[in-house]
Amino acid sequence: MNPILSVRHLKKQFPIRTGWFQHTPLRAVDGVSFEVRAGETVGLVGESGSGKSTTGLAVLRLIEPSGGAVLFEGEDITKASAQRMQALRQKLQMVFQDPLDSLNPRLTVGQILAEPLVLHGLAQGREVQERTVALLRRVKLGPEHVGRYPHQLSGGQRQRVGIARALATKPRLVVLDEPTSALDVSVQAQLLNLLRELQAELNLAYLFISHDLAVVSHLAERVAVMYLGQIVEFGPTAEVFSSPRHPYTQALLSAIPGEQLLDERQRIVLSGEIPSPLNPPSGCRFHTRCPFAQDVCRQEPQTLRSYAGEHGVACGRAFEGAIPPFAIEQGHAQAFSSAIEDARSRLFARRAARNGGASQFEERPCA
Repeated sequence: MNPILSVRHLKKQFPIRTGWFQHTPLRAVDGVSFEVRAGETVGLVGESGSGKSTTGLAVLRLIEPSGGAVLFEGEDITKASAQRMQALRQKLQMVFQDPLDSLNPRLTVGQILAEPLVLHGLAQGREVQERTVALLRRVKLGPEHVGRYPHQLSGGQRQRVGIARALATKPRLVVLDEPTSALDVSVQAQLLNLLRELQAELNLAYLFISHDLAVVSHLAERVAVMYLGQIVEFGPTAEVFSSPRHPYTQALLSAIPGEQLLDERQRIVLSGEIPSPLNPPSGCRFHTRCPFAQDVCRQEPQTLRSYAGEHGVACGRAFEGAIPPFAIEQGHAQAFSSAIEDARSRLFARRAARNGGASQFEERPCA
């Protein structure tokens, strides 16, 4: 299947002033490559500061890339004119992490959703109001929310409005930048299920950015693990989570709390601090914290290579068989999905008990 999005050697550098007349490039994203197929979700995970959000912004040209190519439906959008990009915006949308910051506080929900419809000439007159209400119903909100302002909604409702705004232009690709990080687990489960329903209904492609491996395992078919601006492991989510080959991926998975998921004796504690992207280490960028690093790791940069099928690893030691297998009591993807579903079921059961048997859950606006 041809990818709807193909990112090739994407780079983003920010000039940082380090002296009176001196600027040093901060390499936030340095040679990232991956693909997203139509109707597929690709997860992008890593520690804070790894370059995940910058990658998502650069893919949509919300910030200008410093190098590389971003092909959407075969067209390199990094070379597109401003007029062409405005047309492409209909097919490329983003849902931001904090909806309270991304939604205009001076506009009502109806005005927020009407804005992209009018801007792109997709509706006019009475049709704008009709499509606004239809968008709200699609994200499980009602017409009573049309006249409310963002501060009058709960966190989950605000994020639903953000999703509805992204859907207004009927996009093909949506970049989701940690859309559930500010929500509790019960609302997370509802939002994730909504995203899956919308994807199946509209054949949407998602680039899902998150530091929460449980959420990524619940939603993504494939996952890319980022460290210091580069992808160190990529492949099917279940395979990467159940059999990680890069030491950094192993460390991320071992840091997840919960004795039922991982034996405490198998936890990996990384030494040292994350290097500065202003002065990244030579060779493999992870070698300063890797317990298996050798001289060759400090000298030669590591590139993503196919380990088995679609599973790629940027670690020469993994190909040498020097990285021991990561012992997991049960598959992380299955365990995480079960945990989310259990939390959702318990929430619905409590809500049904309070409502005298009614099982429908409806978020209520803050006072």
